[in-house]
Amino acid sequence: MSRLVLVTGATGYVGGRLIPPLVERGYRVRCLVRQPDAARERFPRGVEIVRGDLRNPSTLGSAMAGVDTAFYLVHSLGSGGNLWKEETKAAVNFATAAELAHLRRIVYLGGLAAKDAASPHLATRREVGRILRAHRVPTIEFRASIIIGSGSVSFELIRALVERLPVMVTPRWVSQQAQPIAIEDVIAYLLGSIEIPAEASDEIEIGGADRASYRDLMREYARQRDLRRAMLKVPVLTPWLSGLWLALVTPINARIGRQLLESMRSDSVVTSGRARELFPEISPRGYREAVQSALRNEDREFGQTHWSDAKSSGVPARSWHGVRFGTRRVDSRAVEVDASPAQAFAPVARIGGTSGWYYANALWRLRGLIDLLAGGIGLRRGRRHPEQLRPGDALDFWRVEAVEPNRLLRLHAEMRLPGRAWLQFEVSGDRPVVLRQTATFDPVGLFGLLYWYSLYPVHAMMFRGMLSAIARSTGRQTRKLQ
Repeated sequence: MSRLVLVTGATGYVGGRLIPPLVERGYRVRCLVRQPDAARERFPRGVEIVRGDLRNPSTLGSAMAGVDTAFYLVHSLGSGGNLWKEETKAAVNFATAAELAHLRRIVYLGGLAAKDAASPHLATRREVGRILRAHRVPTIEFRASIIIGSGSVSFELIRALVERLPVMVTPRWVSQQAQPIAIEDVIAYLLGSIEIPAEASDEIEIGGADRASYRDLMREYARQRDLRRAMLKVPVLTPWLSGLWLALVTPINARIGRQLLESMRSDSVVTSGRARELFPEISPRGYREAVQSALRNEDREFGQTHWSDAKSSGVPARSWHGVRFGTRRVDSRAVEVDASPAQAFAPVARIGGTSGWYYANALWRLRGLIDLLAGGIGLRRGRRHPEQLRPGDALDFWRVEAVEPNRLLRLHAEMRLPGRAWLQFEVSGDRPVVLRQTATFDPVGLFGLLYWYSLYPVHAMMFRGMLSAIARSTGRQTRKLQ
């Protein structure tokens, strides 16, 4: 019987790219996710999906049963709170469960930086690797330099800067040296790690064939896209200002931007030949080929993973334990549309991203800017595909919670709010259909109530206008119901 492989971080960028080749090679694959229903559509047929949370040890035992190799591909880039405490606790829980289940091997993907120069984020990832290796299950810890691939956070950062800015202000971090590695080569190393002989834990640095800075990568992207770009050096730009600047001109939110910039302030180059010793069959490509591959693949990779798929790409999940919510406030309105369910739902499925929000887009952008300045994610995150949505997708400062083709779309708010919020669209009937839009808000305390009532006139105007514009965009006759 083929080996059973467990993948954590399966809805993230690397984890999602790893699963299809695992299945193609004949491995049995089990994915540990916190929300199975939202993840089910993302994986190939035959992949087993189990509910579990690394922060809750009681959920890990059954997920580990019968597993040969476990991939630990979890990290909280963009999370708030005590990153060190959360990450190390999760690692201890995972390693302990792996010991009890007698796993043969753990494979962990960390980040590459000199020990004395690592940022808080990279230092935490290094500590996670140390914890995993300190337990009894042999652990292969890969330390990767910048990962380049369509949808990777580093590549999307480069793309956004070069595409949007004819003249780029470049702080000191763009000159730091790295060994950018193509996502295809990262996956090759991960796949190879299952079968190589390893009786003890090991640390393996991986990178591309040559060294390059972010400036080199931006110039190479511009060259391959036939874009003329000028770069102006700025000697001093604080991480806070740099993160805010990135959030204003790229899809990367300010928190992720700051963590990325802190990680870029030191070189990320391979100093060990261990990867060549263990994987002589892998010849990593250079950064020019990695950029070329990312550009070549992006148009056919809408179904592939994107950096924003990971929940840590937004505002970190807030714990509401012990919080008393007030009575839910609901704004619900509906129109009758002389159209089929598919025709009525089509504009709903295109909402957000480059399509905008159909009405008062300037106000939506203003709300995104306010959210950004308050430490949130803003509107720059966009969406994975211009017309297709799936549960778990990021959509501007919302997250797709549920979608039923031609019938339902429910979005959960990830902007900073004094409470919880949802926006739902429902299509009922056959022809004509009723298109209903419902905004729901769970306020917390007096401030939550003040937020709802003080902004209600603006929200009511925006939601009323949005529903009317969506109905009109079907090109069919409509009738207001309420």
